[in-house]
Amino acid sequence: MGLPGPDKEHSHVTSIPRRGVRTTAVAALALALTACTSDAPSAGSSASAGSSSTAATTSAAPAANVPFGRGCSAVPAQGPGSFAGLARDPAVTAANNVPELSGLVSTLTKASLADSLNTQPNITVLAPVNAAFQALPADQVKALQGDNAKLTAVLTHHVIQGRLTPQQLAGTHTTANNDEVTIAGSGESFTVAGAGTLSTKNAAVICGNVQTANATIYLIDQVLAPAAQ
Repeated sequence: MGLPGPDKEHSHVTSIPRRGVRTTAVAALALALTACTSDAPSAGSSASAGSSSTAATTSAAPAANVPFGRGCSAVPAQGPGSFAGLARDPAVTAANNVPELSGLVSTLTKASLADSLNTQPNITVLAPVNAAFQALPADQVKALQGDNAKLTAVLTHHVIQGRLTPQQLAGTHTTANNDEVTIAGSGESFTVAGAGTLSTKNAAVICGNVQTANATIYLIDQVLAPAAQ
């Protein structure tokens, strides 16, 4: 099964609360999680509150403005979906131009979270690619479709306040779901342990340090699980 393709329309929503969002769009995830296909870079870094981590969060330009990872080859070389093009748009608008993020964009839009992510300043998004959604077992998909609280917890668990550079990515960070995600690694190799994913497989960053106008995005190959999931 695959997630729907990119949704060019973005719903209006209120800003993502730091202690978890309770949206009313769980039915929309049923469409988004039953359809799916991965990648996106360049702007900021300066200290930003709201993230508790073993590494500091920032909001001005990273020291190295260069994306990395095997998955970056899927990002278009030119146009709105290129790294240069992505840097000009806010997070979800930028991701909408990357084919491998079509499932995530569709899910966020139908769950009424797209505008929130587009307007949140200085965030880090751990963005599951389409294959990550496709890898979810049917029973887990069904559970998410039927539980609005779990749905919103999963989506906001992928958002961290403050832009994290690659040098700051390893550590334990507070998410917009008001829980924590722990990332291990260094250089160009970063993982989240399988205990922290819906599939129970280790999640790897496959294209990192992707810059948009308001976010630093790290594309990952598994869907992360909130602490209570």
